Amino acid sequence: MCATNSFLKSLGVEIYASGHRRWPDAVKAQAVADTLEPGATVNAVAARYGVLPNQLSAWRRLAKQGKLVLPAAELDEPVFAPLVVCDVPEAPREPDIPASEEVIRILSGEVRIELAPGTPAARIAEIVHALGTSPC
Repeated sequence: MCATNSFLKSLGVEIYASGHRRWPDAVKAQAVADTLEPGATVNAVAARYGVLPNQLSAWRRLAKQGKLVLPAAELDEPVFAPLVVCDVPEAPREPDIPASEEVIRILSGEVRIELAPGTPAARIAEIVHALGTSPC
C-alpha cells in the first residue's frame, strides 16, 4: 500500500479496489483549509492528498458557497469576529419564544439563534463565521 493511501485511510477516506475514493466532508474541509495556509498552493495540497487540483478547486467552491464547513483555525492568540450594529426592523414576536432579555441573539436573514448568556465568545464567533453573515 502506498504512503498516500495509508495517509488517506488514516483520515477516514474509503478506498475501493477499483481505485475510487469516498471523501468524508471533514477531510474535504481539511484539504480546503490547508490551501488557505500562508504559502500553500492548490497544486501542492492536491499532490499531498492525491487528488487533481481541479477537484480541490471544486471543494473550495463548495466552501465559498457555504456547502462545506471548514474546521476552525487553531491559533495561539485570540481572534475576533467583526461586529456590525445596525437597525433591524421590528418583527412580530412569536408567542412560543420567551421575552427574556438574558439571552444572546444572532439574527441572519430568516435564521434566529438564541444562546445562553454564559456562551463562550469563541463559540459565538464560530457560529457567526459558519453563518457567513455580512454587514447590514
